[in-house]
Amino acid sequence: MKLIFTRPFIRDYQNLPAFIQTRADKQLELLLNDPNHPSLRTKKIKKEKGLWEGKITKGFRFSFQIKEDTYLLRRIGPHNKVLKKP
Repeated sequence: MKLIFTRPFIRDYQNLPAFIQTRADKQLELLLNDPNHPSLRTKKIKKEKGLWEGKITKGFRFSFQIKEDTYLLRRIGPHNKVLKKP
């Protein structure tokens, strides 16, 4: 699998505090190596077809879609922000 970063994801990531960026980097590495790792708590988002979310910290999440062999990273930030469409 590989990661593709959307513009909204990149913009969101750049606005995160440094310690959240560091944690996000670790979680994205886990996503690549073990998408079922317990700390990611990946799950489908019920309101959006084909959209998933993963946990960074208690209050921060990232959303993504799975397209063949790619994770399309859509948004990252506080839990309610990841549900916004890019």
